[in-house]
Parts: sequence; C-alpha cells; structure tokens
Amino acid sequence: MKEIIVDCTTVRCAKQFHRVLAEKLGFPEWYGGNLDALYDCLTDLRENTCLTLKGFDTLGDFGNGFRETIVEAAGENPHFSVRFTE
Repeated sequence: MKEIIVDCTTVRCAKQFHRVLAEKLGFPEWYGGNLDALYDCLTDLRENTCLTLKGFDTLGDFGNGFRETIVEAAGENPHFSVRFTE
C-alpha cells in the first residue's frame, strides 16, 4: 500500500492545498485544481493508497469542502482511504 502523509499545518490556502495534493498523489498534468477534479482523481486511483492528513483542522473554513470531497471519494474508491490526525 502506498502511504502518503501531508502536513496540513503548512498550508495557507485552497490553491496551495490543491497543489500539494496533486504533487503528493501524482495527479496528471490536466488536474483542474478544484473539488470536482479532486474527486475525479481520487476515485480514479488504482493503486492502494492511504492518505494521512496531519493537522487538517488548521485549514479552517476552506478545509470543509476538501474534507467532504476526500471522504466521499474514499467511500467510493476501494483503493483509496484517508486518515485525519493531529
């Protein structure tokens, strides 16, 4: 299983978080940097992948949409899981 850890405490805005996720998860160049594209890329993952998001609550209000999208994608894709840690 591929394990990806993202330290969310260093993220300051949604655009930056999209960039970090795209880089860490190896999204294609055409990744659109929006929540619909994030969902599409996460549900397309075929390698078993566990994404650990450390300090996710530090993202504040803009993190809410990300949380919903990531959790929904994890429920849809049996190859993808997510953990939220402090």
